[in-house]
Amino acid sequence: MPELPEVETIRRRLAEELPGRSVRSCGAHASEKFRPAATVRGARFAAVRRRGKYLLVELHDGRDLVVHLGMTGSLGFLPTGDTVPADPYVRAWWELDDGRTLRFRDVRRFGRLAVVERGAYDGLPTLAALGPEPFDEELTAAGFHAALRGTRARLKTAVLGQRVIAGVGNIYADEAFWRAGVNPAARRLGRPGAERLLDALRAVLQEGIEHGGTTLRDYRDADGGSGTNQHRLDCYGRGGLPCRRCGGTLRRRVLDGRSTVSCPTCQR
Repeated sequence: MPELPEVETIRRRLAEELPGRSVRSCGAHASEKFRPAATVRGARFAAVRRRGKYLLVELHDGRDLVVHLGMTGSLGFLPTGDTVPADPYVRAWWELDDGRTLRFRDVRRFGRLAVVERGAYDGLPTLAALGPEPFDEELTAAGFHAALRGTRARLKTAVLGQRVIAGVGNIYADEAFWRAGVNPAARRLGRPGAERLLDALRAVLQEGIEHGGTTLRDYRDADGGSGTNQHRLDCYGRGGLPCRRCGGTLRRRVLDGRSTVSCPTCQR
């Protein structure tokens, strides 16, 4: 599933291309999850923002086109003059006034599109309940520690829940817990450990952005390219391989339904 670095990579590219462009025509899959995309005909794009793993495309009329990529969703441009191909996985498309077409492709249909008044996210409870952004200056180590203490969940489950911190998924969680030397299965964490974990989360997310995201199978950026961060992973997906810090064997297990890799020695 695309996480914060992948969504931010897409956002930055769309922010270069969409503002000022108008929607000349559009269409959407009949599913209720995608149908709202067809309501922006004639609208003009104003800005592209991100909140957690959501893309928020501002329209000039005060509405937001909200995009959640799900597990296999992608947004990309077709060149000028190209028509939308007979691709069964295209769930929505928008023809722009410069002749290009922006399309939303989603193989497994876990993505979702919505059009709402700007900021009116009550009908999208997951978006409305998101915790602070990882790079928000107001997110302090003390606040992060307090949020973790306020839940009885395992630390990794709490981080993935999006209320303690927004945008983190399984890949970057495993990387950050390994880097911070924190046991993802623990339910309590002292202030120093919370500070290390927050620093590690910020570091791995920033590195993911700098390398265009992590492409393991489906993720593509807005130009159809792959990220390169998958070549830099130290922990995620390396169960049974040597730990790059201590040389011990990384262990894969399932925590609260999520595949998790950690080092029994470094992350006691």
